[in-house]
Amino acid sequence: MTQIVPVRHLFGPGPCNPYPEATAALGLPLLGHLDPAFIARMDHTCAGLRTLWGTANARTLPLSGTGSAGMEASFVNTVKAGDVAVIAVNGLFGERMCEVASRAGAEVVRVDHEYGTPVDAQRVAEAHPNPTVIAAVHAETSTGVISDIAALGAIKGDALLIMDAVTSIGGMPVLADEWGVDVAYAGTQKCIGVAPGLSPFTISDRAFERRVQKPQSWYLDLGLLGGYATGAQGGGRTYHHTAPVAMVASLEAGIDRILAEGLDNVTTRHQAAGKALQDGLEEMGLTLFAAEGHRLPQLTTVYVPEGVDSSKVRNYLLERFNIEIGGGVGKYAGTVWRIGMMGPNANPASVALLLTALKEAIAKA
Repeated sequence: MTQIVPVRHLFGPGPCNPYPEATAALGLPLLGHLDPAFIARMDHTCAGLRTLWGTANARTLPLSGTGSAGMEASFVNTVKAGDVAVIAVNGLFGERMCEVASRAGAEVVRVDHEYGTPVDAQRVAEAHPNPTVIAAVHAETSTGVISDIAALGAIKGDALLIMDAVTSIGGMPVLADEWGVDVAYAGTQKCIGVAPGLSPFTISDRAFERRVQKPQSWYLDLGLLGGYATGAQGGGRTYHHTAPVAMVASLEAGIDRILAEGLDNVTTRHQAAGKALQDGLEEMGLTLFAAEGHRLPQLTTVYVPEGVDSSKVRNYLLERFNIEIGGGVGKYAGTVWRIGMMGPNANPASVALLLTALKEAIAKA
């Protein structure tokens, strides 16, 4: 029996609804992962990713896995047992960085911040005199906060700087080279507007030269992956694993869609949608969670009104309007909502629909 899949408005923290071009590309004829036509597609996709990342890094590619694979690749290739990793923690994904780095054997030095606040670069600088890596989340999905990565680049010294840009890439300026970022990873399912399954990734020559030569993960070994994505010495592509060719085609289409609109225009569209949403929520009498002046436009966090059951409201939105929003994380699971206006959803109609539906849901749930 074929199940009917509902059409949802994905206004949570991700995935968002994909760009139509990205969905259509999933139906293109399948190519082999070493087919010259697919290699050309991969090269075009990597070039587009360099534009989104704001980098000239040769080793910029979509890893076969979600953003969490990108996080793991970042650490297993840069730290080994005993290396010091200074990690800024101002949300769930900073917490996860600590876990991944510790499993790679690093001595983790946490720099904890209150959830809802940005990373303090000075505190990070003072945490350890000579770390191997410094890591932080640019746009913290769990709290809706943006942090100044350039400030971390300015104080990194000899350390490698690792950036999580899962919720920022494709929706706001990301300038890896200008900010001094050495390693960065993201996901496809948020502002890039593509289904989850790939992790856009970039690593500088400096970081690649200092990489762990035989990391604990064979699958995420950037030395091996580089031979496939950019060619081994001598020019030929080397087989590593069977790339998810349909997903790469979809990513290519999503990036082309963004670049056709123009990165500045895409940024402006996300900013306008975020401001309209946040203004509308405050007009309803709700209180925003993230610190003022550091709020993400594409991912808004807002307190659940006192006396309102968060899960009942979310269920009402899903059943009545086919709208998905996210709950908070950790101790804020029942007291904060996370509302995303990302990718094609970053538009006035989506904001108006969400605000109208949420007002009804709060009143009736």
